[in-house]
Amino acid sequence: MNEQQESTEEQSVAGLARRLVAADTGGWTPDGVKALVAGLGWDWSGTPDRPVVITGRPAGDARLRPVGTYEERYVDGESYVELAVPVASAAPDAAAQAASFRAAAQELTTELGQPSVIGSHGDMGPFYTGGPLWGAPFMRWRGSPDTLELRAGEAGPELVLQPTDPAEAWFWRQGVGEEHSIRGFFGSNRDPANAGLGFPGGWTARSWETLVRSLGDFLGALPAETTALGIKVGMPFYGRTGGSAPLLFDVACDGERLAIACFAPDTVDLAALGWGTAAQHPNTASIWSGDDPVWRVDAGGPGEPKGRALAEMLVATAKAVGVSDPADLVVGGEAEYVDGYYVTYYGLGLLTG
Repeated sequence: MNEQQESTEEQSVAGLARRLVAADTGGWTPDGVKALVAGLGWDWSGTPDRPVVITGRPAGDARLRPVGTYEERYVDGESYVELAVPVASAAPDAAAQAASFRAAAQELTTELGQPSVIGSHGDMGPFYTGGPLWGAPFMRWRGSPDTLELRAGEAGPELVLQPTDPAEAWFWRQGVGEEHSIRGFFGSNRDPANAGLGFPGGWTARSWETLVRSLGDFLGALPAETTALGIKVGMPFYGRTGGSAPLLFDVACDGERLAIACFAPDTVDLAALGWGTAAQHPNTASIWSGDDPVWRVDAGGPGEPKGRALAEMLVATAKAVGVSDPADLVVGGEAEYVDGYYVTYYGLGLLTG
């Protein structure tokens, strides 16, 4: 370890963020990254293909990601695509991980302002890296030539400094139309830093089984991810049957619990499909007061929703009311506006309108 030691202030998440934002990455070349590490007062270890940066920080050492097979088509002279620095560790359960991420996010927002981009990587992060099972939220302070991201890591939140162009080029090129080609969701605000930000095309679910998987993944992680990001999601679903598309479901996640209401006609036996009433799900009263809507379910907080079971219930209900194809289950356009961000739910594979 270098003789230069980090002060208590520098050890803080905000202090680390300031240092990373101000750092000169030298184009992410080998010499540039070595100078970056030395300038941060850290030491270099490991092998060329598995470099480790010894930080002496309580949350652990940092990782450098060299350009390899999955990264090389997206770079333009860079030899590395990120420096990931753990900032906290927490118990492995979803509630603890989400709370740890949220604490780091609040400190960073106070220091850097609102992130220009928020979202979830789903189960496929940048350059095909898998994320933690509880959820994969991220916040991004976009810049040029580099971007700072708060990302959910395996043991806790991580601050990731990365060259902006490679990560965005990777994301943009995933919009190829194949099922599950993009996961998670992506939201951007009107920050001037987002000038020139590109958005990939999406994909559509071609079978009910595909939708069960994508919807299950989304619902299972939603309370943990909204808690981590500090956002609230309200998402109506409309079911096209014949010449109309009435409201069918209302998915609401207030950052603590996930609740879903159903507006199917009385001709469908909703109790048999798994729906309950306000009396059976009293925690939903904070979202829908009284007994209207009649049918609802309380799916729980971080780590509690049974994503696939919920998705199967929603799909069975949609079929029961006459929705004949996943393309006829449409997410209401109002769901795209979340706390000042325009959000695209890429991982669902559903149309929005």
